[in-house]
Amino acid sequence: MKFLLNILFLLFFLAPAFSQLYFKATLKANQETLYRNLVQRSINKNLSLPLNDSTEENWQEAFNALQVTRYRSLWVDGRIDSAAEWIHTRSIPFQRSALELLYSRYPEKYYPQVKYLLLSTTAPKVFALCAEYILQSSHAKEDLSFLSVKTKQFSDTLPGNPVLEQLSYRLAHREKPDVLPSLQPFFQKDYLPGKILVFSFQRKDRNYPGIVIVRDRNGNFIRDSLGNLFSVPQLALSNNGLPGYLSNGNTPEGIFRMKGYDVSRSTFIGPTVNIQLTMPFERSPRHFFADSSISDTTWDIRRYRNLLPAAFKNYYPLYQSYYAGMAGRTEIIIHGSTLNPDYYIRQPYYPLTPTQGCLTSKEIWDAETGRRSESDQQLLINAMIKAGGADGYTIVINISDEEQAVMVGEILEYIK
Repeated sequence: MKFLLNILFLLFFLAPAFSQLYFKATLKANQETLYRNLVQRSINKNLSLPLNDSTEENWQEAFNALQVTRYRSLWVDGRIDSAAEWIHTRSIPFQRSALELLYSRYPEKYYPQVKYLLLSTTAPKVFALCAEYILQSSHAKEDLSFLSVKTKQFSDTLPGNPVLEQLSYRLAHREKPDVLPSLQPFFQKDYLPGKILVFSFQRKDRNYPGIVIVRDRNGNFIRDSLGNLFSVPQLALSNNGLPGYLSNGNTPEGIFRMKGYDVSRSTFIGPTVNIQLTMPFERSPRHFFADSSISDTTWDIRRYRNLLPAAFKNYYPLYQSYYAGMAGRTEIIIHGSTLNPDYYIRQPYYPLTPTQGCLTSKEIWDAETGRRSESDQQLLINAMIKAGGADGYTIVINISDEEQAVMVGEILEYIK
């Protein structure tokens, strides 16, 4: 029965691989209506409300819309001034939402307010958001020691907290990051034998797109009809650009369980088939490690470590997905996009579009017909089918700091 269901899924949902998908929301008139609603209702109307306990969610909706559209106006800036002034009196969800916006759209401007909040909050995620805001400001160097001391003090009250542990690591390695070992072990046929693998190679600065490649169960990398290594660009950037250990931040580095396909109903994701991922702690250990013999409730970091090549077992950056999952992060997938790329036309990743932390592929939709005219996501799905299906692991790795997109030539040397 399970085999039959999988066949029906492929026939029904993957049929668009051989035709032009249609999505009404991508029509020019609908895109213009969406943008107008985001600005007039989600942003201006919500920010017109007085800020109090009953309107916090309205303001948070506006913060999200501001990040998606990158909209700015003098009036909006004034309302954000008000939010920042009173941020220390608001609820934790409001503080987190506001700090995500301040980090992404107003770096530096609210340093005094954010530092005051850092000194008064008892919420680890709010504390970490405040610290990250300071770390991207011109005060980072002078405050580094201060932040390290305060993080240590906070961690002593909450030993083992994954958010504070990740922040502590970032502070300790800010001046001297860990050296990336050779990537060669990931390309060996005996690495996770029998598992289908997706590798997403990214820059530390996620404003520059990475690339994604696919390996089948036999250890062979998928190639195109000309015999060239299959790869397409992939963006691992979130709307706020925060580190991956924080909810809604960039896609975390590390390992994700890959299991199955789905089709989203989201206006921003669209109907192209997506690849389902789960992080550690998001589902059971049996699911993540694909092992029915282990405990269904007890997580053991040693099992995660065993998924890494020997040279990477002590490479802490690749544990980010583990700690992000422990901290409660969820719902990261690999998908296409129907979001209007013109919101980001001056950004280095254009025409790709950022999300709330998923891995996204470029898709171009015809604004006159509403039909999909170009889809790297569909090409990736086709490569996954060729590899044997979405059942294995996706591994996200930052490989270098160059201020340019990752090119396939950077990894060809590892493939024999």
